[in-house]
Amino acid sequence: MTMLFRHALGSTLRAARVQQQRSLRDVAAAAGMSVGYLSEIERGHKEASSELLAAAASALGQPIAGLIARAAEMMAAADVAVAVLAIPAQTSAHSAAQRPVSAA
Repeated sequence: MTMLFRHALGSTLRAARVQQQRSLRDVAAAAGMSVGYLSEIERGHKEASSELLAAAASALGQPIAGLIARAAEMMAAADVAVAVLAIPAQTSAHSAAQRPVSAA
């Protein structure tokens, strides 16, 4: 299943906040939003409007483009992981058919 942008962006915001060792309450107050709403955004339950994203980025001292780029990288990595998991494994019968037969 493909990762949704709101999940990647929420994880990116949470990682930035945790890396700065700041609380939800601190960042939410600096961004001018409720603690509950920021928590919902971080958990990927709510889509952040561009205005709220700008406020959260500013509160974290991060450029919006950087947050979006990191979220896009996370989505790309998730897509690669899904693609790798979707590659069918070779069966032992199929593998045996590909082995050269030795002359006895």
